[in-house]
Amino acid sequence: MKASFDGTSVLTGRDGRVLYDQSGYGRPEGDGVRLAPQEALYLLHRKRIEIPGYTFDTLLYEYANQRNFLRSFLVYRDLRERGYVVQTGPHDFRVFRRGEKPGTGESLYLVRVLSEREPIRFTNLIEEVVTARNMRKQYVLSVVDDEEELTYYEIKIQKLADPGIPLPRIELSDAVLVGSSAMIRVPPQSELEKAGFGKRFDEERLMITPVELLYLMGKEIVRLTREDSPLNSTEFFEVAKANDPELAAKDKVYTELRRHDFIARTGYKFGHHFRVYCGKNVHSDMLVHAIEKEAVLPMSVISRSVRMAHSVKKKMLFGCVHTNGIQFVEFARIKL
Repeated sequence: MKASFDGTSVLTGRDGRVLYDQSGYGRPEGDGVRLAPQEALYLLHRKRIEIPGYTFDTLLYEYANQRNFLRSFLVYRDLRERGYVVQTGPHDFRVFRRGEKPGTGESLYLVRVLSEREPIRFTNLIEEVVTARNMRKQYVLSVVDDEEELTYYEIKIQKLADPGIPLPRIELSDAVLVGSSAMIRVPPQSELEKAGFGKRFDEERLMITPVELLYLMGKEIVRLTREDSPLNSTEFFEVAKANDPELAAKDKVYTELRRHDFIARTGYKFGHHFRVYCGKNVHSDMLVHAIEKEAVLPMSVISRSVRMAHSVKKKMLFGCVHTNGIQFVEFARIKL
């Protein structure tokens, strides 16, 4: 099947309509179809079309000056060889359900292509995920590493479970500041401990972390003193953030998790801010890392986070302090 290259894209003759009708290649134009660069190169490689004056290598060279073209082509080829019909845009690719194609079915995935070195800007990512959700599509990142291997991640904005039973009534307790944490004298199995706050220091004392302390002070459950002088939550925040520059984001995310009746404890041993218990499970269900609205993280860092969470059978969420409140962004590796 012959086609012509106009320096930008490839146009087939009338016999090229079969490519669109049977396999969803290109977009109808006149009597033929116009092929996107990835489509044309793939079909030329598969020897399904001929372009006079061009081989696979020379056509690849023509497109090589387009930003990230090779990476995009590798993802397109992989998706096609997995049995999907793929069209360019929106984002990078629109991927149809297996057995479906334009005109007779709906696309399932919106795919964005990245390299392992590209940064993730969470504000932009959230906008794209929300757009995909409004279109009733699944948002997928396809990450191409330095050896040209592909990894797919499904990205979701997670809606946490609705708040259930509120905290039981907990009597006001006095706390003494020790460094950035606090010590509270309460007996074992106190209501405070049963509600998932603090770590037992000894039979008489409970150690409370800074984020727990800020939350409890905000709920007027704890009254804090330092060297016998009272300290309000604003004053304590200034003291604590000197040792923890991420405290502001952690505080907001912790408060939101508590609002949904989740218990959040330190996730340090997993390399994240919180390990989160969503019910009465002995083991935590999620790892959550708090980030500011304008946060930018390398994809390699996110990949390590997802791998760690998967290895310990937990979900990996980033709690992003966003203009619409806390947005919990879940990354999960998937096999298409």
